[in-house]
Amino acid sequence: MPHCPAMLIAAAASGQGKTTVTAALARLHARQGRRVTVFKCGPDFLDPQIHAVASGRPCYNLDLGMCGEDDARIRLARAAADSDLILIEGVMGLFDGEPSAADIACLFGIPVLALIDARAMAQTFGAVAHGLATYRPGLPFAGVLANRSGSSRHTELLRDSLPAGMGWFGAVPRSDDSLPERHLGLLQAAEIADLADRLDRLADALAATASVGLPPPVHFAAAAKAPLAALLAGRRIAIARDAAYGFIYPANVDTLRELGAEVHFFSPLAGDALPTCDAIWLPGGYPELHAATLAARCDLWQSLTVHVVAGRPLLAECGGMMSLFEELVDREGERHALAGMLPGRAVMQRRLAALGMQVADLPEGTLSGHTFHYSQSDTPLPPLCRARRPTGGDGEAIYRHGPITASYVHFYFPGNPLAVARLFGGDD
Repeated sequence: MPHCPAMLIAAAASGQGKTTVTAALARLHARQGRRVTVFKCGPDFLDPQIHAVASGRPCYNLDLGMCGEDDARIRLARAAADSDLILIEGVMGLFDGEPSAADIACLFGIPVLALIDARAMAQTFGAVAHGLATYRPGLPFAGVLANRSGSSRHTELLRDSLPAGMGWFGAVPRSDDSLPERHLGLLQAAEIADLADRLDRLADALAATASVGLPPPVHFAAAAKAPLAALLAGRRIAIARDAAYGFIYPANVDTLRELGAEVHFFSPLAGDALPTCDAIWLPGGYPELHAATLAARCDLWQSLTVHVVAGRPLLAECGGMMSLFEELVDREGERHALAGMLPGRAVMQRRLAALGMQVADLPEGTLSGHTFHYSQSDTPLPPLCRARRPTGGDGEAIYRHGPITASYVHFYFPGNPLAVARLFGGDD
């Protein structure tokens, strides 16, 4: 049974600094020569990019809803056999969502470090800590870390407010090194020019003010994964990857390779030509922020059109789908002519348009995924089908236009590799 020191960093709500502190912990231990594997609870794309830079290793998602319990067991067991430390960043508040970060902690016996934003708070800090520790019986609660402490006296008040016997991991002072954000969350790692320096400064601050030793080892049940049939052997899949198309689960790329595919990345923003390929994946991202550059890529859209006319598959997710419409209207109301491979347009909204888990029953098989977008699409295309929400009700429209499959859903490929192989033209 593989075992490894492990900790789940959680909070009472979003915006408490979980990503910053988790990344700082990963950076600190990695600098000390430890192999640190970081996981992110939930379907997030952005936080894992930060953690991958901080740890120097890929960051995978743990989500009992989208990914499933078996997937989580396999990934944790693999990490325990290959790491000196496992860190897991929670999602939203510790008990928020079904399933929640607390569900993962209880299922796998992973101790919880509760991060509490201590700004404008003194003795109430202890009450919040007590609530997080005791709300759910059986939660493996390790203790608390105060974030954004104002002074040494403030830190004393926070520590003294804790119930007797509660673990205290220290306090991190207020800092200007927090990670920058935009409408879908943190900036992508590649967009933060001084990210490495920020992470080093955060790690230094953590080392100076907090207890950062290794947590106790957690035993993870050995979990074997049956090898996948090489249904995509000999097929080359081109994947767009840059600041406009960065929403890629590392597990998805792993699945394509395990199916035997040869993966080629290309950057539409950098002017890369479409690689010679049998199938294309246009992931989500921020095409609206780079619409003028993308509108000038007539050569790329012509290449994609030739690809599709030849009957070769193209999977377009969220921002990828937005790019295939005739027009994209950005947040300032500017109109940009894009690929024109799908009739209609995508229009950015000021408010969130959709968020949540999705399950799509495609002709190729059932795939789970997630949706999170600020745009609305306006198209005369009839949907091939509609995804459904796990809690009931219709979800996103899934469009099939020739060999193009397009929707706002970000699919999680390991959930059904056979369906993925069929989507990309593989043989059963």
